[in-house]
Amino acid sequence: MLKDPTCGMSVDEKTALKLVHRGNSYFFCSRHCMEKFAKKNKISEKHVAACLVPAKAPFYKNKSFIVAGILGSLMLLSYVVPTLEPFRSSLLMYFKKIWWAVLLGFFIGGIIDHYVPREYVSYILAKPKKRTIFYSVILGFFMSACSHGILALSIELHKKGASNPAVVAFLLASPWANMALTIMLIGFFGVKALFIILSAIVIAVITGFIFQFLQKVNLIEKNENVVKSQESFSIIADIKERFRSYKFSLKTLKEDLKGIYKGAVSLSNMVLWWILIGMGLASLAGAYIPSNIFQNYMGPTLLGLMLTLFVATVIEVCSEGSAPMAFEIFKQTGALGNSFVFLMAGVATDYTEIGLLWHNVGKRTAIWLPIVTVPQVVLLGVIANLLF
Repeated sequence: MLKDPTCGMSVDEKTALKLVHRGNSYFFCSRHCMEKFAKKNKISEKHVAACLVPAKAPFYKNKSFIVAGILGSLMLLSYVVPTLEPFRSSLLMYFKKIWWAVLLGFFIGGIIDHYVPREYVSYILAKPKKRTIFYSVILGFFMSACSHGILALSIELHKKGASNPAVVAFLLASPWANMALTIMLIGFFGVKALFIILSAIVIAVITGFIFQFLQKVNLIEKNENVVKSQESFSIIADIKERFRSYKFSLKTLKEDLKGIYKGAVSLSNMVLWWILIGMGLASLAGAYIPSNIFQNYMGPTLLGLMLTLFVATVIEVCSEGSAPMAFEIFKQTGALGNSFVFLMAGVATDYTEIGLLWHNVGKRTAIWLPIVTVPQVVLLGVIANLLF
């Protein structure tokens, strides 16, 4: 599979948008990514328009439309088949609980996509300094993408020279500390979501510092792509320059709104279908799995935590899809720590993350990831169950 040079997502050459420039072929997952690439590389709009690209896929092939259609069909069928009524009630409960958070998250994600250059991320993460770990976590807050998109971006940052500890910290913090998902978690858990988000940040920072030590004593690989960055470059100066050169008018306002809309749509195409899948799975679990099974096997005990950790390890679901399932665990058991473990295990122990780190960053880095993170996840899970 090819990689989209803008977002780092895997793309299929047969269905991707293709841009040919100076003899090089580039493939994109969406027109939005292609246009951003063209703007960054100063490729004219006429050249982009003249490229031979596949026709825009019909709406009925959109993943979000397909998943929404399936869920909607089951809801309509529930008025005829009484067995499906609990599923309908559970799904409507989830929809009422987070619809506003999802829309707000997409809107804020669109703002970030339009106004925050990815160059800032690459520049800051490339410096092998202690503060780089904090920068990694903070910048993860501005990366509005699903965990799979964050993984792709992390690998790209590694290729651009980001240190291995920075890549790991960024990978751990971004899926749960990013702004869009923060809003969605608050929609589910209320104020308790802050514990999940802050705990994810704490784990990311501690793990980053541990990995810096491991790198210092040569227990993990060093990134051979690291290069000395230009000290003359200043993000603050660049922001000031952009602000000074910005001319407010109806035309620029229209362009900004269009850019925010495109960013929001691009983000929704990436993650909305995962959110719907997660809501569907959580609704099925809430409707048809007896609550005593949750209480007996996934309750607020150490055994329950370890079973939750195992379940989260073998389930391959994007971070946005994990959130509804985590809330279902909390709703059934009242164990916030188990929900936290379910969410964090998706990054700390998931075979996709470990496999890609193994092949792209280093074998020892991949092996140390669960060794360092799992004890922290379990400990904070136990603390959460004691506090809430």
